[in-house]
Amino acid sequence: MPQLARSCVRYRRRKRRSSSPDRTVAPISEDATVRAPLATLTIVTAWIATALALDQQVGYPGQLALGACTAVVLIALLALHPRRVRAQTLAVVVIATCGEVIGSLIWGLYSYRLENLPAFVPPGHGLVYLAGLSLAALLRERETALLVVAGTAAAVWGVAGMTVLPSQDESGLLGCAFLLAVLLWTKRPVYAGVFIAVMALELYGTAIGTWTWAPSVRGLGLSQGNPPSGVASGYVVFDVLALAIVARAAGGLGVLQSMRARRVSGSTAAELVISSRAASTLPQTSQSRNPRALPSST
Repeated sequence: MPQLARSCVRYRRRKRRSSSPDRTVAPISEDATVRAPLATLTIVTAWIATALALDQQVGYPGQLALGACTAVVLIALLALHPRRVRAQTLAVVVIATCGEVIGSLIWGLYSYRLENLPAFVPPGHGLVYLAGLSLAALLRERETALLVVAGTAAAVWGVAGMTVLPSQDESGLLGCAFLLAVLLWTKRPVYAGVFIAVMALELYGTAIGTWTWAPSVRGLGLSQGNPPSGVASGYVVFDVLALAIVARAAGGLGVLQSMRARRVSGSTAAELVISSRAASTLPQTSQSRNPRALPSST
């Protein structure tokens, strides 16, 4: 009987440890902490500049090789960062790739040099997101300044697109207005960081001819620059969707784990009740009543 009781106690302790809430996956919030932001930003900047320059010298096979190398760089950087940063970045890659297919191949808002979707573009979106996130992390103590700089740059670029730049940029002005509204409403530095990263990327990519924007938005008749001043608003939409999807997925996972923990707890209690009832029906022998008593020798 004492051995049965001790077994029940040990069983119950093991079940409590296995169903402890400490084992559940922590929820993924929309605010993610970046590790080694300076190294991440430096690597991303150097690789994107190199990859876009090399793209000018290669054909389709070369683009496949650049895509594989870009994916390796992205995977290596993601290994440095927490789980929630990895989840957000991969979500951005999926959503932004869908946007590329619609915006470039279907809608024709812009086209790449070989009239395709280069293999380095999907993982490149993940690198751009990491760059914006790292920039925001580096300026964590100056978040207000980052927001002001990004908002001012967007406003000046939007107005310049309608006044002094060679081609009118009506779609860019609308994009800048949307971006300013997002910055003012959310006050999230990551969006400001992404805007600055995208602005530098677009100016560089269009200058060397990696991609070219159409002079007008097909179906709407709005003029747009090369690049449009509000192009970063599309990236912000990708980021907003990705962060929301990851946060929702983490919340659903937490609910499922809570339900599983309650089921395990209920089954443990039922097993303990059955064990105690079975123990109470065992016959009480003199040895079980006094386990230290030894049989007398004749």
